[in-house]
Amino acid sequence: MFRLSYRLPTALGCLRHASSAAGEGQRTALYDFHVQKGGKIVNFGGYALPVQYSDQSIIASHLHTRQVGSIFDVSHMLQTRIFGKDAAACLESVCTADILGTPEGSGSLTVFTNEAGGILDDLIVNKVSEKELYVVSNAAMKEQDMGIIKAAVDNFKSQGKDVTIEFLTPTDQSLVAVQGPQVAKELSKLLAKEASLDQLYFMSSFITTLAGIPNVRITRCGYTGEDGVEISVESSQAQKLTESLLESGVLKLAGLGARDSLRLEAGLCLYGSDIDSKTTPVEAALAWLVTKRRRTTRDFPGADVILRQLKEGVSRRRVGLQMLGTKPPPARSGVAIFSQGKQVGQVTSGCPSPSAGRNIAMGYVAENLKAPGTKVEFKVRDKLYEAEVTKMPFVKANYYNRPKK
Repeated sequence: MFRLSYRLPTALGCLRHASSAAGEGQRTALYDFHVQKGGKIVNFGGYALPVQYSDQSIIASHLHTRQVGSIFDVSHMLQTRIFGKDAAACLESVCTADILGTPEGSGSLTVFTNEAGGILDDLIVNKVSEKELYVVSNAAMKEQDMGIIKAAVDNFKSQGKDVTIEFLTPTDQSLVAVQGPQVAKELSKLLAKEASLDQLYFMSSFITTLAGIPNVRITRCGYTGEDGVEISVESSQAQKLTESLLESGVLKLAGLGARDSLRLEAGLCLYGSDIDSKTTPVEAALAWLVTKRRRTTRDFPGADVILRQLKEGVSRRRVGLQMLGTKPPPARSGVAIFSQGKQVGQVTSGCPSPSAGRNIAMGYVAENLKAPGTKVEFKVRDKLYEAEVTKMPFVKANYYNRPKK
């Protein structure tokens, strides 16, 4: 039988930006609540956040998310609002999305790129209206991302364009992710009578009253592969919201440890580990983020490099990997990948999969080895272990997608 176990140092090893120095880092509005509920606090990207809670192991928390639903404090993420009739064009100048062509109330994943085609960060852009965008990007890249957006806005304003920005701080605005198959049912109990989640499809967003709290933004998205939402709420109301979500006893609190293994099973990248400024969307198997219209306009940073790669190919590619054999040790970030005695790549994320019951990973291999079923080897503690390239996600995605016409 495949046996899984996580200890706190192991969980931290999965998280590139985490440190066990619990006393360090900025506190979110829910910090005291986390401590009260038995949260084991670590420093993640400069914020004091729970890696797990005393009532559940990381594995139990992971499985509860997959089977029922969990609540995550993600208030460390950078939330930004961009206003003005030129807001969409302004943000398009630094990313690969077709924001102008996105319907109001919808959003998409995209990336900031540099002139070499490298990924500076991944972010979600919601088109609130023709004159307003709501953007969520990574905490670890907060200062960089604020600089990128501010420079784009300043450039447009210098040309007489209509665009302004507002960066929301965790002191003022919190972000709570609620993920899992029972989330919609539990959330519906707290919604205002006139509101419904039935038409709120994946990557859609709206403002409503939730748990008696007005002006709450609910976006149907997440970082687990499950149906779920991210809720932007005034920080003064964050604990009330979280307590209301917990009240029925169905949903449970979850931390960074479960969030990381969930996102890996879902085949989702962690910035700084699986993608970085030296990795292009094509190499990262994220070419779909370069939308059709933007490939035609060729007006985003690094467009020439990326479009050339789309035409001519690349030498390496991000792939899913699974270990073979009996009880192999997990392959963590940095493990070398071999084929026929030669190193052909490197693991960027890896852990035991609680859902699949095997050790999984993602990493980069030579382009000629990217096909699923290709056999490779991992060098773990100076010993080679069998593995193979496999499709991602490692578990079926359960997003609440719009029905196909």
